[in-house]
Amino acid sequence: MLSRPEPPVTSVRVTAVRPGRHLELPEHLATEEPLEIRAAGPRQGPSAVAVTMRTPGHDFELAAGFLVTEGLVGPTGIAAVGYCATAEPEQRWNTVTVSLRHPWVPPPERRFLTTSSCGVCGKASIDQVELSCPVLRPSGTIDASMLVSLPDRLRRHQRVFDRTGGLHAAGVFGMGGDVVVVHEDVGRHNAVDKVIGDLVLRPRTGGDERALVLSGRVSFEIVQKAAIAGLGLVVAVSAPTSLAVSAATRLGVTLAGFVRGGRCNLYSHPERVALDR
Repeated sequence: MLSRPEPPVTSVRVTAVRPGRHLELPEHLATEEPLEIRAAGPRQGPSAVAVTMRTPGHDFELAAGFLVTEGLVGPTGIAAVGYCATAEPEQRWNTVTVSLRHPWVPPPERRFLTTSSCGVCGKASIDQVELSCPVLRPSGTIDASMLVSLPDRLRRHQRVFDRTGGLHAAGVFGMGGDVVVVHEDVGRHNAVDKVIGDLVLRPRTGGDERALVLSGRVSFEIVQKAAIAGLGLVVAVSAPTSLAVSAATRLGVTLAGFVRGGRCNLYSHPERVALDR
């Protein structure tokens, strides 16, 4: 019988060095395993699309979110997601096939080997992102006092981080601070793909504007994923990169960085934030 997927936490023994002594202690680490994402259209065999290092758990959401945020599949183009029965036994739970409603046509000249630390930017430039992603227009506002509270609200849902201290988190919140979905992963981009994939596989109703909240920094690819998913507000505990700010400005995304201690910096489109509240 094949074992079940790896848990998100791995137990190890460490030698803890303390002033004047050392001792052996148990410790919990965030699990990191490869995940191969495959795609298949009707009457097609699975075709390898990407390999990413991730924390096991919510693999279907990760695969769906990746295909959607990379612009390879539309949100309504996914028929089903499952572990690949044809994979080698040792990779049975590290291979996911996304079944599509239309034929799968692999995109030319795309680089899809990713890592847990930096992810993948499949687009050559912001210009190409704009071709497949219309500029987002504000459809609501958030009080500034609510915006600066979102990282703390995200932190309350980081259950695996509490055990390991080694995971990123991404969450989608309403403008009133209500949590829609939160996922954790060893990779920032994976956590984002998981929450977006969750919205794709289990659509929620209500609320036009929603915020993507991150436990770390913001890169161009994160802004790209948010824009493609229609998330017009990105809130991050840490700093954005210059390309992230440029992309947010051009794609109509409100980007808030260094959101901590009741403060933040707004780098683009402050019109989504009610600054006096």
